[in-house]
Amino acid sequence: MTADTQAILIRHRGQENYQDSFAAMRAFTDARTAETPDELWIVEHPPVFTLGLGADQSHVLAPHDIPVIQTDRGGEVTFHGPGQVVIYLLIDLKRRHTKGRLFAREFVHQIEQAVIDTLEAYNIAGERIAGAPGIYLKEGQWQGAKIAALGLKVRANGCTYHGVSLNVAMDLQPFSWINPCGYAGLATVDMQTLQVQAPLAQVQTALATRLQYLLTAA
Repeated sequence: MTADTQAILIRHRGQENYQDSFAAMRAFTDARTAETPDELWIVEHPPVFTLGLGADQSHVLAPHDIPVIQTDRGGEVTFHGPGQVVIYLLIDLKRRHTKGRLFAREFVHQIEQAVIDTLEAYNIAGERIAGAPGIYLKEGQWQGAKIAALGLKVRANGCTYHGVSLNVAMDLQPFSWINPCGYAGLATVDMQTLQVQAPLAQVQTALATRLQYLLTAA
């Protein structure tokens, strides 16, 4: 394996409609070869609800004027909007492990660890909850609230797309118009609510860099 294919490139795509990102991810994955470097795409979306492949549409309680988009990722319904870090992981899992292959469960664990590490740098304690992908607050007034969501597509050839979102400074109200990730009444929170004033671009770079490091070292 060459150094070029082992590297993970970070691309800043700026503000982009969800449908455009979704189409681009699939096109990239369709076209990639064994020599295509892996990439992390940093984006920020206008307000949108997205549904996982097997999502129950009844979890969309009242979408108001926000579009609802069916996707091919795992998981239920979530919300993306301004002030949220979204990173899409276009990764060939077969090359991401010293023993030959990084399996999906390990991949999810590394993504969640990158979020935990990023939050820790801002003195926010995050944790996993068994059976509920994503990151939740470990302590304090907002203990148990969800601050990061995760949804992936892993093709049969081991290539992935979709990714992770981390709430930084958002309008959180649309989360109350759905059952986030299929859980009625699940509280969601962002870093701003926790009195952490961090520029979105700074958190984007911090999370992407941590993902790049953990997945390269896997």
